[in-house]
Amino acid sequence: MGTTYNIKFMLSETSAERTSPHELRNDVDDLLVDINNLMSTYISESELSKLNDAPAGVPFRISAETQYVLSEAIKIGQLSNGMLDVTVGPVVNLWGFGPTKRPDKVPSQEKLNMIAPYVGLDKFKINNGNVVKSHPEVYIDLSTIAKGYAVDRVAELIESKGIRNYLVEIGGEMRVSGKKAGEKDWLIAVEKPVTNERAIQRVFSIGDNAVATSGDYRNYYEHDGIRYSHLIDPNTFSPIQHKVVSVTVVDKLSLRADGWSTALIVMGMEKGFALAEELELAALFIVKDGDEFIEYPTSKFTERVTPLARNNES
Repeated sequence: MGTTYNIKFMLSETSAERTSPHELRNDVDDLLVDINNLMSTYISESELSKLNDAPAGVPFRISAETQYVLSEAIKIGQLSNGMLDVTVGPVVNLWGFGPTKRPDKVPSQEKLNMIAPYVGLDKFKINNGNVVKSHPEVYIDLSTIAKGYAVDRVAELIESKGIRNYLVEIGGEMRVSGKKAGEKDWLIAVEKPVTNERAIQRVFSIGDNAVATSGDYRNYYEHDGIRYSHLIDPNTFSPIQHKVVSVTVVDKLSLRADGWSTALIVMGMEKGFALAEELELAALFIVKDGDEFIEYPTSKFTERVTPLARNNES
């Protein structure tokens, strides 16, 4: 996954008999290696890389794990009118946010049109554990949701050891359960969406849930006075150009929080907020208005989280 992980937990007498910090770390490392070998696009022999290399029209067998993650991504993509699209990677690369060197100029509409035949959720089908691509260049990238899945799998592993009080964080995606030392709630900080400093916008507790944030304020570049972020609208093949700078989602599953935070920020304030309310998603939208950042929590977000008083945020 090309990132770091952080785990905090408290052992009870029962769980201490079933594992140790050293054993748990080894188990987590092994689990993450297994997930990488299935879903990483940076490992040439991973299952996903082999799928991407497969020819069109030929069924490619995938594991139950990859099928689950891919199916969940498709569900979110369909519910969000295609705003979470696991085939959009070639567009992201063309705009200079992939592994290749950033281009000297933004891509032309002609170049964007050239990759349209193999971008879209309709460009592949899943049937009985097999994926069939409609075009040989269809490229599936699960990075928008795989970290969340990894968090969930690590949480399940920890719970299988009898541990009920823990925090799991992988690349910024987080899931917590129970309490930390001193019977205190785990506190979650949402970063202030600014580029020139590391500051906190909001602190809250989320109970036994997961949380993920997507923002456009870290990975971007400017060209001819125009700001381009890594968040691509799959309908226009262009970076988003609206005032929503951050979306945080709280959910029981980190996989869903991860996927929905991306889908909602791409949708924007009006459509994204309306859909989040309709689907009862716990989401916090942050909109930039001049020099101010305005928070718009959904009803379910207000219900599910417990904010820390602002004068205690330090």
